[in-house]
Amino acid sequence: MIGNDIVDLEVAKTQSNWQRKGFLEKQFTAEEQKIILNSENPFLQVWLFWTMKEAAYKCFVQEFQKRFFAPKKFRCKIFSESEGIVEVENSFYYIKYVISENYIHSFAVKNKISKMVSESFFIEKKAFQTKTTNQQMLSYFAEDVVVQKNEFQVPFLYQQEIKLPVAVSTSHHGNYGGFAFLNT
Repeated sequence: MIGNDIVDLEVAKTQSNWQRKGFLEKQFTAEEQKIILNSENPFLQVWLFWTMKEAAYKCFVQEFQKRFFAPKKFRCKIFSESEGIVEVENSFYYIKYVISENYIHSFAVKNKISKMVSESFFIEKKAFQTKTTNQQMLSYFAEDVVVQKNEFQVPFLYQQEIKLPVAVSTSHHGNYGGFAFLNT
């Protein structure tokens, strides 16, 4: 299982008001809110926690095949400048993240020692976010491999209509896309 999420920081600045009344309370635990409000850069902290929760959610959906919206159930802890963990319903997802000048990209795996291939990239035309993200990821595989999603919107790779045993995750927001897959 693998999940990833990316947030274009410029889009987040212009299209999302995380400071509006009730936003933090609906999305983050009391401990996370405290960390956000005491942070040197609350804006970055909000979107780091958000990407961590989303990446872990994608792993959770892969593992348990159920979808729901309850961000506060996903509890984030930061260990270092690039690692953390998210807990939900007694499941733990190990997080690696990158904070750049332009985006935050988080990756979640169930097994901390998993080998992962990941990439973040600029998307020239926003209208082609999904297509561009899939093409970037598929460049690592044979020419006839395609991405298909199941009823829970979990992406899988197929080659000649046979599902491949590779866990994948894609994400895009604004002008940035990213993907991750487990390298077995």
